[in-house]
Amino acid sequence: MSERANASVVPFKVGDEPEEGSLSQDTAEQQLHNPAERLHLAEAVRMAEAIVFASAEPVSEKQLAARLPDGINIALAMAELQQIYARRGVNLVRVGDAWAFRTAGDLAFLMSRDTVQQRKLSRAALEVLAIIAYHQPVTRAEIEDIRGVETSKGTLDTLLETEWVRMRGRRKTPGRPVTYGTTETFLDHFALEEIRDLPGMEELKGAGLLSGRMPSNFSIPQPPADPDALTDDEDALTDIDLEELGLLTPRVTED
Repeated sequence: MSERANASVVPFKVGDEPEEGSLSQDTAEQQLHNPAERLHLAEAVRMAEAIVFASAEPVSEKQLAARLPDGINIALAMAELQQIYARRGVNLVRVGDAWAFRTAGDLAFLMSRDTVQQRKLSRAALEVLAIIAYHQPVTRAEIEDIRGVETSKGTLDTLLETEWVRMRGRRKTPGRPVTYGTTETFLDHFALEEIRDLPGMEELKGAGLLSGRMPSNFSIPQPPADPDALTDDEDALTDIDLEELGLLTPRVTED
């Protein structure tokens, strides 16, 4: 995960246009050209900057909305703040539906000497991670079917420990197997705004990660639009499920 730098507050800049499609044109024009609204928005941008900078984890838009003044257009405020930091040593980046400050990509080398060397994932773990990312929600049996080999519990445990993978729910099939999916930590680590930003087939071929002699019917599945939403064939994990999976300490009942 990228290091955060000690960034100073930057004066609010007038005239920066919001990203296309981030809000309605009428609302944007009102807040960009009405002096009172402009001052109100400028103060909200400063407040959002302080909130995101002080947080150790990405801050969701829901959290920002709860802490910023009523009536603030979060999309416009964050677009303004992102523009302010676009050319600085730290950038404001979107992680799923959340925001965080991260070292500018071209300056990451400056942090390398302070980075803790992490254990590299095995080839099996990388394969399982890729399958989960592209096929989520997916069960262990489905992972094994795609890989063609058995997947050890240790491999899944390793991915769960990295916090890149999480248990999503239970499949509505006999045995109710656990389904797996990726997390916002996964998006943050791999600098993805959303799961649909995963590279497609042509990008993977260009990077040398796919053979040019793939079968003609080979395809890469489209990741889900909302990876957090349960599908029709999934049940949410209950406290009983969490106890069974060792994720929740069993409750002790008094006699």
